[in-house]
Amino acid sequence: MSETLKSIRDFMEKMGIPGRDGYDLADSPKSFPDGAQWRIEIAGVERASTMEAMIDEAKKRKVTVHRVVATVGGSTYCDFDELKTMAKMARDEEIEVVMVVGHRKAWDPGSKEAATPEGVMQGMRLRGSDNVSYHIADMMRNIEAGIRGFLVYDEGVLNIVNRMRSEGMIPKETVFKYSVFGGQCSAAGAKIVESLGANSMNPLSDVSLPILSSIRKAVDMPLDVYVIIVDAFGGMYRAYEAPEIARVASPVYFKIEPGTSEADIYKPWAFESFHQELIREKVKMAQVVQEMMTRHAPQLKTSNKGAKDLILPVVG
Repeated sequence: MSETLKSIRDFMEKMGIPGRDGYDLADSPKSFPDGAQWRIEIAGVERASTMEAMIDEAKKRKVTVHRVVATVGGSTYCDFDELKTMAKMARDEEIEVVMVVGHRKAWDPGSKEAATPEGVMQGMRLRGSDNVSYHIADMMRNIEAGIRGFLVYDEGVLNIVNRMRSEGMIPKETVFKYSVFGGQCSAAGAKIVESLGANSMNPLSDVSLPILSSIRKAVDMPLDVYVIIVDAFGGMYRAYEAPEIARVASPVYFKIEPGTSEADIYKPWAFESFHQELIREKVKMAQVVQEMMTRHAPQLKTSNKGAKDLILPVVG
């Protein structure tokens, strides 16, 4: 190795960032507060009827769903009573909810570059202070409905809402999950995201085990790792890798999100029956992941339903 590379990697190590990816695939010494290494997260609970179908299917299949990502199409498409109903159902079933809010870049009539092949590579970050304020206003609307978890994909927004949380403008128990649309896929990026107040992070869907291992060495927050992902993101299905993912990257949420593309499956005007049937298939895939973990890594534990550190919705 050249002296240049060695000096760079040594400098990274002094910053608490691994100088190399974790090719040794060491066991993670970290876990959830209850000692568990893995949990289940299902994305795409788009409506109250979707939540109802997911809960029903999970009971039939004896699947423990610890966390859901809701209204991926945007919570602005749900009326306030529906948001409150979703919050109550999740509270009753002891499921943490991470809500995906509007306003977003694609809704901004001035955002033309995002609609071009090269412009889309600039990411989902919001344009200007007006759009940031609209986005946070939708978050506050959800907080009023009882939701206490939110997806964030803009570092500037994360910085603001973390400060709002520390100063009491947002309830102090609120949690922020950093989205895959933030594009982070290294230990260096994960460390920045954690320092800005993220409570968990979703790396890109194609990260290798050595990369996951290096990220785990740099941060303490849970990692939300795709076990299955939409075809438009690559269509990876990592069910047999789940034991190794949990071993090297614990604590992890195994994230279940199959389909053609997020643009297709999360259009808000899709029939509610479509969302209901798709969520049942997601629960089935979560059951497969549970089976793989039981068969191939029985020493790695999952959390019971309603683990104490889950941040449940608040029902008035």
